Amino acid sequence: MKKALCAALTATFALAACGEYSQVANYKPGSYSGKSDTRPWEGGQFAGNKQAWEAALANRNQAQNEYKRAQ
Repeated sequence: MKKALCAALTATFALAACGEYSQVANYKPGSYSGKSDTRPWEGGQFAGNKQAWEAALANRNQAQNEYKRAQ
């Protein structure tokens, strides 16, 4: 009895895992349903200061310059 019940449950779960369902996204023309993007300098440590973000980016780029690092 236990083996039959176990076999029936196993078969049920195995067949349920094989089910197909539609994976197509439904798009509505002219609308965006995702989250809005923020600019990199609007949050975190820069708090809306674009010039500070650009300066930090330039500084980071200079630190990755192999010619500057070799000197």
